[in-house]
Amino acid sequence: MSSNQQFLQSLYEAFNNRELETIISVMHPDVKWANGVEGGFVYGRDAVREYWTNQYQVIQVQLEALKFETDENNRNVVTVHQVIRDLQGNLLVDTTVQQIFTIEDGSLAQPLCKRIVLYEIGETETIQEMIQKTRTSN
Repeated sequence: MSSNQQFLQSLYEAFNNRELETIISVMHPDVKWANGVEGGFVYGRDAVREYWTNQYQVIQVQLEALKFETDENNRNVVTVHQVIRDLQGNLLVDTTVQQIFTIEDGSLAQPLCKRIVLYEIGETETIQEMIQKTRTSN
């Protein structure tokens, strides 16, 4: 497993354990982060923190990394099994998505320090759209 794969796997574990500050700490201060709930992006660590804090108040998301790849632009593409439940534990969405990370390696002063500078989601619906579709079909 490459160092980026290990780095990302540890972040998935932190996410599933809701260790928000662990993940925020490895983001570039000006990170551009995909808003999977509503679409678009949020910018900067504080905005990501607020985004996740709001998300945790309405849904529970569990992520399982299935496959790690590197694309032609040297981005880390992770195929992820995503399970979304409401706060009572009822299943809302069970799907597979691609999450794409641009990771910046450390500086000369901190060569082992990795930072996420950009997080994107592969072509998919927003979480709101997926939940609405599930509710409509039931």
